[in-house]
Amino acid sequence: MSQSSPTPVRVAVIGGGPAGLMAAEVLAEGGVQADVYDAMPSVGRKFLLAGKGGMNITHSEPYAAFVARYRGRSGQVQRWLDDFTPEQVRAWIHGLGIDTFVGSSGRVFPTDMKAAPLLRAWLHRLRECGVRFHMRHRWTGWEGKDLRVATPDGELIVQTDAVILALGGASWARLGSDGAWAPLLGGKGVDVAPLVPANCGFDTDWSEHFSSRHAGAPLTTAALAYRDDNGEMVRRKGQFVVTQTGIEGSLVYALSAPLRDQIAREGKTTVWIDLAPDHSAERVLAEVTHPRGSRSMSSHLQSRLGLKGVKAGLLRECLSAEEYADPARLAAAIKALPLTLLRPRPIDEAISSAGGVRFDALDGGSAMLRALPGVFVAGEMVDWEAPTGGYLLTACFAGGRAAGKDALAWLAARR
Repeated sequence: MSQSSPTPVRVAVIGGGPAGLMAAEVLAEGGVQADVYDAMPSVGRKFLLAGKGGMNITHSEPYAAFVARYRGRSGQVQRWLDDFTPEQVRAWIHGLGIDTFVGSSGRVFPTDMKAAPLLRAWLHRLRECGVRFHMRHRWTGWEGKDLRVATPDGELIVQTDAVILALGGASWARLGSDGAWAPLLGGKGVDVAPLVPANCGFDTDWSEHFSSRHAGAPLTTAALAYRDDNGEMVRRKGQFVVTQTGIEGSLVYALSAPLRDQIAREGKTTVWIDLAPDHSAERVLAEVTHPRGSRSMSSHLQSRLGLKGVKAGLLRECLSAEEYADPARLAAAIKALPLTLLRPRPIDEAISSAGGVRFDALDGGSAMLRALPGVFVAGEMVDWEAPTGGYLLTACFAGGRAAGKDALAWLAARR
């Protein structure tokens, strides 16, 4: 008598970003056939683009501080991170043959600062583990319990034992993260929070005179402050850029979540720009009121405080003629120049997005959707957010790993 081989357990991973690839790795290591489906011609496209300016993998700060970066979702994200800490992320990368180093800011980078070698090594490992890749295959929903997948050759119906959705948020749609999954899940009774921009710039009402002269100009030494929900002033020093419509850059991104939320509640918000963060208010007042003779105020400010270019332009843009002519009010504005922000930039321009599948829609703290047993979610399509600095990528890795483990446990319980 011949004995037939048991049918292998198959799991479809929808989305070939960091979370999906990590889930596929865990599944393959667990003895499951993992098939990765992605609508784009190749996987990891957003990962590669994000690495063009230097591939920031994770951060070396103390673990408690690291976890706190996820704000109101710290407790939920910590479940993933406890099983795949920033140090374990570094060790995993080293296992791919990629060395890392810690920069002066505490951020962790591959030694060559590039994403492509890391991705190539990772894909080589995945293929050796038996992971199969299906490019230009876009998931479009369900046919009963099976998956509908659009391909260049027509629609496929894919049968699978479980599904991991790792489709990203809604920023950088041209790289595959277009948020088209949200109505598909909403139609199945999954609670999805609206997708909104994160790590984004903001619009304000620049005059044509100011924007035509200063759009694109960086403020390399500045600080921003805002008033938090408790009425306390929060201040951070860093760099940002004046744009045609407002402001953006690393310092703005670091504060973007609370600023975005304030605009959503109140219709606008205010930040205060410190144009001379290395000088005390007393020093600035003394320099402004120093006798200037026949010099103009703009020449005086450049000579005494080094304020010129876009910084001088901001003072003229944001202050009335009377305020600019009053030394005490001018000095106060140099240390705290108010700027009204009207709206975040469109989500497709944002580095990342917030919103997505709410944690309450997950079953018992796992990555499985309560409304869809056997369907798991990972990565940026879940309702959490983080600042830049390696926090986004680390949580995507860790969340993908958690989804893979949860899927293996669910499958094992059904055997």
